[in-house]
Amino acid sequence: MLTRRRTLALTLCALSLGGCESSPRSNLTTTAKPQQVVIDTKTADKLCDSASADSDYSGPAYQDIWTRMRAGYQLGEINNPRVEKHLQYYLKHPSYMARVTERGSLYLYHIVSELDKRGMPLELALLPIVESAFDPFAYSHGRASGMWQFIPGTGLHYGLKQNWWYDGRRDVLASTEAAVNFLSDLHRQMDGDWLLALAAYNSGGGNVRKAIRKNKEKGKPTDFWSLNLPRETREYVPQLIALSKIIMHADDYKVSLTPVKNEPYFAAVDIGSQIDLAQAASMADIPLGDLYKLNAGFNRWATDPDGPHRLLVPTENADIFRQQLAQLPASSRVGWERYKVRSGDSLLAISKRFNTTVDVLREHNNIRGNLIRQGQMMLIPKATLPANQYAQTQTQRVKRIQANSRGNNGSRKLDYTVRSGDSLWSIAREHDVSVRQLAKWNAMAPKDTLRANQKLVIWSDNPSTSKKDGIIRKVAYKVRSGDSLARIAGKFNLSVNDIVRWNSVSKSGYIHPGQSLTLFVDVTRTN
Repeated sequence: MLTRRRTLALTLCALSLGGCESSPRSNLTTTAKPQQVVIDTKTADKLCDSASADSDYSGPAYQDIWTRMRAGYQLGEINNPRVEKHLQYYLKHPSYMARVTERGSLYLYHIVSELDKRGMPLELALLPIVESAFDPFAYSHGRASGMWQFIPGTGLHYGLKQNWWYDGRRDVLASTEAAVNFLSDLHRQMDGDWLLALAAYNSGGGNVRKAIRKNKEKGKPTDFWSLNLPRETREYVPQLIALSKIIMHADDYKVSLTPVKNEPYFAAVDIGSQIDLAQAASMADIPLGDLYKLNAGFNRWATDPDGPHRLLVPTENADIFRQQLAQLPASSRVGWERYKVRSGDSLLAISKRFNTTVDVLREHNNIRGNLIRQGQMMLIPKATLPANQYAQTQTQRVKRIQANSRGNNGSRKLDYTVRSGDSLWSIAREHDVSVRQLAKWNAMAPKDTLRANQKLVIWSDNPSTSKKDGIIRKVAYKVRSGDSLARIAGKFNLSVNDIVRWNSVSKSGYIHPGQSLTLFVDVTRTN
């Protein structure tokens, strides 16, 4: 019996020679008119030669991933002004297409293969371009994360674990499986209409069903193009179709696509336990940044102690990584530091100091509850490199976004430490900025919650203005004999960090009598 791929190669050969207009996957459910498959003679010869090989043939039937994708199109030839608008945009920005196909080259084979296994339209492999430009670290104002842009609730529904160590919404394997399942469910719910399924992926099935119901009540058509959907959704589906047209007719449009082989870029290696990612990168002989690109689900400097216990590495590095792992016992895969508990310590304070979690401290020190005593010795997992070397951890990504943030012309950057009871809304109101701006400057979404002592940046047009109950005034304070930053801060109910932030002084720097300091004082709180 012919293998599936060999059968498909023969079909493509017949199509190219016979001019048949039926899709090579036309036995699959679709509501759109099948797309004519056009194969050039040179490619057809290669496919025919492959198909003529022995019946055990299982190698690649396509010269690259783009050829394979074109052969698996199912949505049909769709011409619509809304598609044309996006098509023209992409054609006017060829550098964007080059950039996103380069970024996606790491993941496309896996995505295409997962869709192909399920008999789904291979145009869907382009959805991460629309969602995230193939950025596995993407995070939106709506709290959507990863290349497939799952919000927390939908991610959990589709089995994407999310905790301090790990976020499955950014995991290449887990999120792709979840996205394929989600799209398949939506396709079924929308009675086999892929365009409606895509619309539901963007705006939710409830919104699409509501739009369908309204059109039915008015006697109007209920296809995607006829529905009154949110503006973003009305543009979302045409974007994908425009991209699929560019991929199908790349030569005609003179668009340069990053070459992507029709073979796996990465392999999943079972690591069996938690491991320091810097150590793993060294063992796999790849840069740490490259390891993070393939394993974006891990938030910290090490993998999640509770799994998943696997790492993706380039296929050519998989064997050496496995060999190195086999020689390294699990106990040596994470560095450890012995710590003597001090007066005033708590598990929470220690976990924050050492960039770990309370649960990890409990597990590795046989602690039940939260009780620890002064002088007690603890084992604490420790990164092998300084924190800033793990450039793609959640903490470092946030710091980078904060450092690169920009406000209005003339605004001043302030460092803000979150206090108990604060919210993005209350802080934005206090500093006369919008919640959306504040969230963007700090790599957050407007609905994200804050934690006490979290560090934020604020670009304020007037740092002396506050809309809290207090009354803030700008004060020019002249340093007196015996003054220190701490003493001045105490006098005006400020923090030393506030004074340092507002003036060109360092926390450990010298201030002298007669020196002028700028303070922003709540006059309702002064002694």
